[in-house]
Amino acid sequence: MALLPPDPVYCLKSSDLGAFHSLCFHTSERLYAGNVRGTVQLWDLQTNRSTYQLSVGKSPIIGLAHTEDALITQEKEGTVKLWELTNSAYVLRHESATDHVGFCRFEYHNDAVIMPRGEANIAVLCGRTFTERQLLNPTKADPKLPPLGTVMCILPVEIKDKAYLLAAYEAGMLVLWDLTSSKPISHLQVCQDECLMAMDYDPFTNRGVCGGTSDKIFVFSVDRPTMELRKKSEIAIKNAGISRVKIRKDLKVFVSAGRDGRIRIFSWKSLRPLAVLTEHRGELLDVIYSDEKVSMWKAVIMAAAGSDGQISLWDLYN
Repeated sequence: MALLPPDPVYCLKSSDLGAFHSLCFHTSERLYAGNVRGTVQLWDLQTNRSTYQLSVGKSPIIGLAHTEDALITQEKEGTVKLWELTNSAYVLRHESATDHVGFCRFEYHNDAVIMPRGEANIAVLCGRTFTERQLLNPTKADPKLPPLGTVMCILPVEIKDKAYLLAAYEAGMLVLWDLTSSKPISHLQVCQDECLMAMDYDPFTNRGVCGGTSDKIFVFSVDRPTMELRKKSEIAIKNAGISRVKIRKDLKVFVSAGRDGRIRIFSWKSLRPLAVLTEHRGELLDVIYSDEKVSMWKAVIMAAAGSDGQISLWDLYN
């Protein structure tokens, strides 16, 4: 382990808004944060001040994404909304009920909104009109699948230039869906009696990580000839409970965000632990990276947020 973990370059705090449940960057200078009271707050990273607030609903904002001209929000009670960016504000244009009250966040990918649709089902919507394109129903698609429970997290991936969807379920199961046929083509029992909550996958190295309510991070891969999911190894952590895992785009590190308030940094090549960041004093709920360098610090920034009402900003290169 590193003897001297880095300090955050800055911490954004808003005492009146409570816990932050979700984050997203829109350009490297604008950071959006969804809070427990149903509000999205925009932070200007050139001044480190909040410059705009959008009242979305009354339940926590657990999912955020920003397209070129719209903000997409997801409330814990189940509604996904598309807000069009006008000259002066965001205007609500579309909304869709997910029929899912829980923690599974939607994903925006290739002009599609992929979101939970109640129990184990997953819907694929047009990202502009919110028209449903596909419904992935495990029971109808493959009656031989074992009981999955509720879908807990989803991740669109491209393997060999073809679109797939990884989905993790309450029963500790990973399922790989073929988005062309709407069929599950592989499933893997990652853990027993544990719920998977977070997942990421890198097609370049053909390796993924996932975690949840246990005190382990599970490493998996996809056997390219057969497209079968394979479990590779496990990484033990000190305290149980992982809300997010994220691989950085340069494939140097990945991080896990824990219920114990710890951000754990690992080498992506060796999977060895590098540092534990202890800035937060409550459960961590989201962690993301900027796509480009943030001008204030001339670096790609990692942002983390949670129940303590602060957003920590980190330059992990230094």
